[in-house]
Amino acid sequence: MSSFLAEVLGTLILVLLGNGVVANVVLGQTKGNNGGWIVITAGWAFAVTIAVYCTSAISGAHLNPAVTLAMASIGKFDWALVPSYLAAQMLGGFLGAVLVWLAYLPHWKVTPDAGAKHAAFCTTPAIRHPISNLLCEAIGSAMLVIGLLAILTPENLVPGTGFDKAFSPALVGILVWSIGLSLGGPTGYAINPARDLAPRLAHALLPISGKGSSDWAYAWIPVLGPILGGIAGALLYQALWFVPTLQH
Repeated sequence: MSSFLAEVLGTLILVLLGNGVVANVVLGQTKGNNGGWIVITAGWAFAVTIAVYCTSAISGAHLNPAVTLAMASIGKFDWALVPSYLAAQMLGGFLGAVLVWLAYLPHWKVTPDAGAKHAAFCTTPAIRHPISNLLCEAIGSAMLVIGLLAILTPENLVPGTGFDKAFSPALVGILVWSIGLSLGGPTGYAINPARDLAPRLAHALLPISGKGSSDWAYAWIPVLGPILGGIAGALLYQALWFVPTLQH
């Protein structure tokens, strides 16, 4: 499998299982209806874990344009590969959202709340305040990148022992769970442009009755915030800690 295909499939899995748990909680007449925030954050954490296990050995499991750009900004990823990774992540995010739509096909019609349908695809702020929303996404994404770099240090996971490959995806999932529980309340913690922009496009294009607006006026925040925060987190980590070479 090529790195491009791995990033497509990894991001597809991420969105399928991540947006899938949101759909299960917010859509009408599902088995998981009203499951709550803990279920959503846990589902997203497990989605990340499984996606990383599936693709880390092939592409490095970036699955996130903010991560790809952050790694490239500190010289830990080849800039020449960035365009193909970003394209793969966007494609995977879109396809994953389409699969969620198909999996919950009867439930869109029985859900009267357009906001709930929107939430099963992309994020929206609890309180709409663009600067604060941008800062929240940037802070969460900086923490994501710092955590990723810390988890992958030889001091924490010694390369070649087998423990690095066995446990790093699970630790990444715990990191995302922590971010969701602690920082997810204001914006829904997109922390990933491909997780938000690509499914937002799917929401706009798919035939969903009573879906309402795709909220394009907000769409720039979960794109710019994670990118700025991810790069800032990588630069901060580079300034304060030793950054290991990442495999890709």
